[in-house]
Amino acid sequence: MAARRPSSTTSFRCTECGWTTVKWVGRCGECQQWGTVVEASAPSASTRDVAPVSPERTARPITSIDTTEAPRRTSGVGEFDRVLGGGLVPGAAVLLSGEPGVGKSTLLLEVAAQSARAGRRVLYVSAEESLGQVRLRAERTGTLHDRLLLASETDLATILGHVDQVRPDLLIVDSVQTVSSALGDGAAGHPSQVREVASTLIRIAKDRDLPVVIVGHVTKDGSIAGPRILEHLVDVVCQFEGDRQTSLRFVRALKNRFGPTDEVGCFDMAGDGIVEVPDPSALFLGHGDPVPGTCVTIALEGRRAIPVEVQALTLETGAPNPRRIVSGVDSARVAMILAVLEKRRIAKTSDKDVYVSTVGGVRLVEPAADLAIAIAIAGAVHERAVSRHVAAIGELSLAGEIRPVTQTGQRGAEAARMGYRTVIDASARTLGGAIGEASLHQRGRSDEPAAF
Repeated sequence: MAARRPSSTTSFRCTECGWTTVKWVGRCGECQQWGTVVEASAPSASTRDVAPVSPERTARPITSIDTTEAPRRTSGVGEFDRVLGGGLVPGAAVLLSGEPGVGKSTLLLEVAAQSARAGRRVLYVSAEESLGQVRLRAERTGTLHDRLLLASETDLATILGHVDQVRPDLLIVDSVQTVSSALGDGAAGHPSQVREVASTLIRIAKDRDLPVVIVGHVTKDGSIAGPRILEHLVDVVCQFEGDRQTSLRFVRALKNRFGPTDEVGCFDMAGDGIVEVPDPSALFLGHGDPVPGTCVTIALEGRRAIPVEVQALTLETGAPNPRRIVSGVDSARVAMILAVLEKRRIAKTSDKDVYVSTVGGVRLVEPAADLAIAIAIAGAVHERAVSRHVAAIGELSLAGEIRPVTQTGQRGAEAARMGYRTVIDASARTLGGAIGEASLHQRGRSDEPAAF
């Protein structure tokens, strides 16, 4: 039987990115997603011309628009409010994503309980857990409250029925990939289902000035599961990050229509729930007397300047290819720093195994930590310790020069607040001068040569 030829009015469209083609393909040619290309009929000639409709409200000059900011409602969790830009805006749709088991449900249950304690009615819809499971977690984390209402539903129409019945001041849906609508195609989690469910929840939020927080799953590469249009529909996109090996968690705003996107909220995941960490500076510092191979840098997490201790260890080896093991830092940047140290005759590492790590499990991704890593490695090689009152900030070039970094004033202010009397930065000009300055402060004598 011959295959049906598509008519001239038929096209195929990707439900994820909107890419169109005249014939069906299994994989989108734009976003490379599988199974997202569906048939989309072109509008007929009779429907292409749309009759104009008189608008209910006339267009106004932009200068006459009221600039009064929408009133915000605090969630009761200060670190979460920081990321949102000051609190929940009525009618805002917030998408919270993160790895499985990182603590998304625990965080939102804490937000729901704090909002309930503030006198607001909260509806928490769990499409993944039963009511008994949510109750057990609430007992463990101390988030029980009479104004916190639970529902375990996977059907969108039933969830909307709960919203009409309860009339909440805050709606939490966990998660959007497990809720299905009769108006969407496919099973729950299909791109068309995710788009339909999210669009309906956002429309309800706008119509009723109801803040809605939606939990989203992530794919293997860490991106939010479902069509990319989901991130465009919502007002705020937050990423919940954390390493299962440590209790520290970060909430970052990837998109925020009501505030900045460079704020970071810090939390500590304990056995009895999640706890805010308003001042995380002391979490990433070592304790005790100075030892060789350590140096402190001032890193930026969003708008926060946080002191982080970098530790290095070197061991003599006879292997032809010495090992380079890193944790919390970029392995490529460490390799570059080792090459600069070797080339500038500051520290010989070609015959040594090198281990570099950060304290507290924090990950340093900005180049401002280059100088601290170099000082720590040089100190480990020469068995020299740097004073606890010295911090290093700077990007290292291949020529051995120290380049300035952003937010130097804020980093210096945080260093002074934490008791670091000397901050080595781009004013040292070269790596040799910076290492000599660190060694000079460590020994406390100005008449000795500035070198390790």
